Amino acid sequence: LATLIFYAASFWFPSSRTNISNTNPPLSFPAATLLPADGAATESSIRFFSERVKRDPEDYSAQNKLAACYLQRVRETSSEDFLPLALQAARASLDSVPAERNFSGLIILARAEFANHGFAKARDHALQLVKLAPEKGESYATLGDTLLELGDYENAAAAFQQMEQLSPGTVETETRLARLALLRGQTQKAQQHFRHALLVLLDFTNPPRETVAWCRWQLGEVAFSIGDYKNAERQYRDALITFPGYFHALAAMGKLSAARGDLREAMAKYREAIQAARAPDFVAALGDLHKVAGQEKEAAKFYAFVEELGKHSMQVHGTLQNRQLALFHADHDMQLEQAYASAASEYAVRKDIYGADALAWTAFKSGRLSEAKAAMKEALRLGTRDAKLFYHAGMIARASGEKTIGSNYLKRALALNPQFDLRQAPLAQKALKTDGFLANVLHK
Repeated sequence: LATLIFYAASFWFPSSRTNISNTNPPLSFPAATLLPADGAATESSIRFFSERVKRDPEDYSAQNKLAACYLQRVRETSSEDFLPLALQAARASLDSVPAERNFSGLIILARAEFANHGFAKARDHALQLVKLAPEKGESYATLGDTLLELGDYENAAAAFQQMEQLSPGTVETETRLARLALLRGQTQKAQQHFRHALLVLLDFTNPPRETVAWCRWQLGEVAFSIGDYKNAERQYRDALITFPGYFHALAAMGKLSAARGDLREAMAKYREAIQAARAPDFVAALGDLHKVAGQEKEAAKFYAFVEELGKHSMQVHGTLQNRQLALFHADHDMQLEQAYASAASEYAVRKDIYGADALAWTAFKSGRLSEAKAAMKEALRLGTRDAKLFYHAGMIARASGEKTIGSNYLKRALALNPQFDLRQAPLAQKALKTDGFLANVLHK
C-alpha cells in the first residue's frame, strides 16, 4: 500500500464546505459517469498565469496560482518534471511577499516540497503555517501529512484531529482520516472515509474529474489489498468511466488481471498505463509479467527502463524514487549493497513504517539479518494490514530460524491477499511448502 496510498499524500483536493459528519448519508453512489476533462483547463491556466508573471514577476498571487497548476499537472500526468516549476513559482511568490502576509504562498511551497519528497522542509513550513493561521484546517492538514511521512504518527494523528474539528466532513479531512486508518490496520474505517469523501465530491456542481477518479481508485486499492478482487474491479472500472485513460486505474486493472492469471490482459493494461505515465512501478510490473511469461529479453528491457527512470529522477530531484528503486533492486536481487545503502540513508531521516520495511527487506537480501529483524519490528508497529509487510516479516523470521513465526506471517499474507504480488506471492507459497527453499533464495 505504500505506493498506492501514500504517494497520494502529495495530492491535494479542491476545498469544500460540504459537511457530512452530521448528516450520515447512505453510502450508495450514483452510477459512475464520464466527467469533463480538466487537463486542458489546467494547461490553459498555466499559460495564462505564466504570461502574468512574465509581465510582472512580483505578482505573488499569480505565482501562487501557477505553482498550484503545476502541482495539478503532477496529479494529472504523474510527471515529476512539473515539480521544479512549482517550487520555483512558490519561492518567487514568497520572495515578493513574505509568509506573514502570504499564507497561500507558504502553503503552496510546503505542498510542492512535500510532493518533491522534501518532507523535513515541508514540515518546518507547516509548523510555520500553524503559527500563522491556527484557525485554518489547511495548516493542520499540511502538518499532519508531513509528520506521517516522517514517521511521527502520534503528532500526525493530533494534527488531523485538530483539522477534523476545524473542517469536519470535507474531502480533505476524510481522505486523511482514511490514510491514518489504513496505517492502523482499520480497513473498514478507511473505506468509510473514502466513501464519504467521494460522496462529497459527487455533490459538487462540477465534480473535479481527476479527484473523483482518484477516490474511486483508492477504494479499489483498499479492496484489492484485502483480496476483494470483485469490488476492486468495480471501483477501477468506475474510475476509468469517470476518467478514461486514467493511468492509476489502468495499472490497477493490470495488477488485477495478473492476480487472476491473465498475463496477456495484464500486459496490455500496463502498456496503456505506461503510455500515459512512465511510473517506475508500472514499468517494473510489466517487466515482471514478461519474466513470468518466460520472455527474458523483454523483461530485461523493462528492467533497464526502470533504471533509466531512476537516474532521471535522481538528476532532476535528488532522491524522489530512492525507496522504489531500493525495493525494486531487492525484489530482483540486483545491486543489493546499493539498495541497502539507499534504504538506510533514507530511513535515517524518514522513519515511517514503509521506510522501515524497505530497510528490513534490503538488509535481509544483503545478509544483515539482525538489522532486518529490528527494522521489521518497526515496520509492523502500527498493526498495518499489508500482505507485503507480512511476507517480508515471514521471510526474515524464517531466515532467522524462527520458522513457526515466519510461517504464520506468510500465512497471514496469503490469507489477506492470495495474489498480493505477481512474483512474491508464489515465493511465499513455496516457502511454506519447502523448508530448504529459503536457502536457495538467499544463495542463488
